[in-house]
Amino acid sequence: MRMYDKKQDLAGPGISTYEEVSKILPNNYQAPLTPLKRMEALYMIKEYIEKGMAEALNLQMVQVPLIVSKNSGVNDYLDRDGSRTPVDFPAGLGLPKRIEAQVVQAATKWKRMALAQFGCDIGQGINTDMRAVRKDYFLDHDHSSYVDQWDWEKRITSEDRNLDYLKDTVKRIWKVIYGAGQLVKEKFPELNDPKYPDFPEELKFFHAEEILEMYPDLPRKQRETKLIQQYPAVFIIGIGWVLKDGYPHEMRAADYDDWVTPTVEKNEQLMHGLNGDILVWNPVTKRRHELTSMGVRVTKETLVEQLKITGQEDFLEMPYHQAILNDEIPLSIGGGIGQARTYMYLLRTAHLGEVTVTIWPDQLKKICAEKNIHVLE
Repeated sequence: MRMYDKKQDLAGPGISTYEEVSKILPNNYQAPLTPLKRMEALYMIKEYIEKGMAEALNLQMVQVPLIVSKNSGVNDYLDRDGSRTPVDFPAGLGLPKRIEAQVVQAATKWKRMALAQFGCDIGQGINTDMRAVRKDYFLDHDHSSYVDQWDWEKRITSEDRNLDYLKDTVKRIWKVIYGAGQLVKEKFPELNDPKYPDFPEELKFFHAEEILEMYPDLPRKQRETKLIQQYPAVFIIGIGWVLKDGYPHEMRAADYDDWVTPTVEKNEQLMHGLNGDILVWNPVTKRRHELTSMGVRVTKETLVEQLKITGQEDFLEMPYHQAILNDEIPLSIGGGIGQARTYMYLLRTAHLGEVTVTIWPDQLKKICAEKNIHVLE
């Protein structure tokens, strides 16, 4: 595979052409549930997951910002190539100098600071019903400019910063998602279509380095697809660290997840990273389907190390980063579970627009209409 292709494969969600989107979306599609029933099932899932996450991880639902100060350093830039920028605007009519505000792209960094603000003890955490705008996404069947997530964060100790703790947390989250799937299948028999296999009760863990060894000649998304065709629910560890081929599995921001910490040695090879993604096989679109990114968060030492790697050491002057360096905010683990992505997976829909209301280009709406996919507007 050419190096250029690997670089192209690193960052940027979405498929990039509507010709490709048209190939992915199923023909002669028939949604299992009517739009109104789908909303009933959706809110059943939402309630189940929010309660389940609270019990499984000891989380309290809290309010979350939609708007943050540009100068705070709290907003999420999603990756490290600078290609996805937030919506900026001046706020505060009548002020001598208006506030430089941004619409959040995710609440990743805010949540860690919020643990201190809400006075969370070790082992306690928060969950949020987060909304965001990501204007630089290519809009396809599972990416939209409007983002809804369960953004959660939990206070931990330095002893908890290990792979076993990460894996235990992932298993707890998957148990909740699986339980939500079983609930709606019981309440809505239409979802029990024999052409779709049941949701896997357990997921498998793989390090990004292992997957590269398994499929060395494939680009990242194709590696994931091959893996998930065999194991329909997986957690991929170590996203952000440069693998032995000279490229990370995927670009990942340097100032929240810890992807630099050495974790395990396998076949005399040291592997890195205390973070990862839950990916599942979507039998409707017959594609890889990401549900969540999560990880143990950086310490002040790994924050500096990762920002050196990415050439973003100027970030260290921002209030959020200074708070980490000065031990003003706690160690934590956290993540964001895509709400619409989860509904799409559990309710067997072909397009995000069936479970969320946002803008879509006319070209995509035409493709959907031709395939009997009715997006909400």
